[in-house]
Order: sequence, then structure tokens, then C-alpha cells
Amino acid sequence: MQDDLSDAVKWAIAKGYADPRRVAIMGGSYGGYATLAGLTFTPGLYACGVDIVGPSNLRTLLQSVPPYWAPMRKMWDLRMGPVDQDSVFNQKASPLFQVDAIRVPLLIGQGQNDPRVNVRESDQIAAAMRAKGLPVEYIVYGDEGHGFARPENRLDFYGRVEPFLARHLGGRAEPFAEVKGSAAQVR
Repeated sequence: MQDDLSDAVKWAIAKGYADPRRVAIMGGSYGGYATLAGLTFTPGLYACGVDIVGPSNLRTLLQSVPPYWAPMRKMWDLRMGPVDQDSVFNQKASPLFQVDAIRVPLLIGQGQNDPRVNVRESDQIAAAMRAKGLPVEYIVYGDEGHGFARPENRLDFYGRVEPFLARHLGGRAEPFAEVKGSAAQVR
């Protein structure tokens, strides 16, 4: 599926629909993984990325799955491959182990109480990027799970996304203003 995303971007650039210097990748959950994979596996393709609750290490993602999610776990095993049994395969498929390839800024949004993609997934990619001196902004919402359900938190995060994209892609943006009632924690 990642190849399909990359191919679509390359097609849009080749057709003249997209400026190769002004393409961002953004997504949540699997789309967050796709964002991290896009920045690590095709580092020259994007100008920046926005990851919302995306897994960075497929093995630690699966290790955090609770037992009562057994049917979903089987589906994930089929889709992801043997990340639990094959550490070489996991390192190839997990953006965390390719962090050196990232060349552009990343904005991460994460719910502290996410039962699907544990906050450790975002913690570890942010820490790895910082250890390499790579540009990352990391926001955790202490009262959220898998995504941002509270309007105050959604407004806060997307209020941060707009100027982030404007800085890295060009264009106009409203300046960020704190949202009263948001549980945002800049980490």
C-alpha cells in the first residue's frame, strides 16, 4: 500500500498537478504509519509530514494489543507479516529503525490513553528523531485515545497543523492560538 501512495505522488508530480517541493504526507492510525513510512522509505518525496497516532515499530504495536482483541490481532498478523518472529523483517517494515533517512520536519499528535496505538509508539519515534537532531514537534493530549474526540483538542491540533504546513510548504496560515480547554502537552 505504501508503494501505491508513493506512485500516486510521483504521478501527480509527473503530470504537473503537484509541485515536487511542496508535497506533504499526513494521516492517522494506519495513515500515521504511512506518514512515517513515507518519510523514512521515500525520504526525498515529501517536504514534511504530520503523523496522528501512527505506529513506529510494528513489533511493539502488536505487543501492546490486549488479549480480547485476538480476532483483530489475527488480521494484523496477516497484513503486517511476521514482525513478532522475524526481527530483520520488523526492522525493514518499521519506520523507527529507518529514522536516519528522515530529511524533513515531522509533527506528531498522540492521545495519551490510546488503546490501539500506545503512546510509546510516538514517544519512541520522537526520541529517536531528537537523538539524531532531526526536526520534530510532538503534541500529546492527556485526555484522548485513538484520535481526538474532544472538539477543543481537535481545534488545538489542527490549529498547529495549519502553520506547520505553511512553514514547510509555503502559503498562508492563521497564527496558532491556544485553545481553552485543550489538554495539549508539548513534549
